[in-house]
Amino acid sequence: MLAVTVLGSGIAALDATMVNIALPTIQAPTLGWSSLTVLAMAVAGALGLAAFLVWDHTAAWPMLPLGVFREWQFAATNVATFIMYAALTGATFLPPIQLQVVSGYLPLASGLPLLPLTLIMLALSARSGRLATRIGPRLQMSVGPIVVGVGLAMLTLATAGSNYWVYVLPAVLVFGLGLAITVAPLTATAMSSAPPEHSGIASAVNNDVARFGGLLAVAVLPALAGITGTSYLHPDALAAGFRTAALISGALCAAGGVLAAFTITNPERVARPAGAPAPEEGFHCGLDAPPLVTSVGQTVPAAAKPD
Repeated sequence: MLAVTVLGSGIAALDATMVNIALPTIQAPTLGWSSLTVLAMAVAGALGLAAFLVWDHTAAWPMLPLGVFREWQFAATNVATFIMYAALTGATFLPPIQLQVVSGYLPLASGLPLLPLTLIMLALSARSGRLATRIGPRLQMSVGPIVVGVGLAMLTLATAGSNYWVYVLPAVLVFGLGLAITVAPLTATAMSSAPPEHSGIASAVNNDVARFGGLLAVAVLPALAGITGTSYLHPDALAAGFRTAALISGALCAAGGVLAAFTITNPERVARPAGAPAPEEGFHCGLDAPPLVTSVGQTVPAAAKPD
């Protein structure tokens, strides 16, 4: 019961932090950054974050062991995740609105143009993961975000006309290819760079960082691009703001790739015994023990199994 109570305190402090960081960014374009309400929420968010860090550092059962961030690769991967997912979420939030207001698409038709992203991820993500296992994640985490950035920059063409095949699909295909190159090695690196006993925490942190980056982007990106509440009533103003938002998002993604190039390292290669299966052919887990199944249809002899 004590552990549950203490853990609940950490969750409450973290929730207060997230809410009071997100709300000011949403309300500031309307109320103004100097508004007393916005400033009070921002201060509350900063105090909540400080309270959470102090609590988490001193608690007997910390919700988030801060020691995992001492692993440089884990910290760098999460910074890259924050940058990339902020750009991705902000960029994918605006196209359906732009296609309706500027290009005249129906509501259903404005959502379908991004469907190829899902199809590309389904087709290529597993292959991307296997490639990262063979060559290491650094190249893909460096090149992939830049490809995504190019695709996002190409989305600026969506304001030039209503023909989906000419003005939208090429950007979506490049965008999707970049995602397929990046996402699998990014997630795997975030989990593998933390100590094995913290692999679950590492996955949760990486997922939360991605979601929080997206939350802030949806709130901040329209303001940075000059999109206001009245822009949605004026197609030309919305088109100009959308182009700016796409270029900002593309630049952020490219910056994430450059960051990965300088901070992500490939794991050291270990010589594989003759006849042993390739890494992608085995079944592995986060436990510090040999796998009971080494490849399809082949099991470890009983004498070799751990007690």
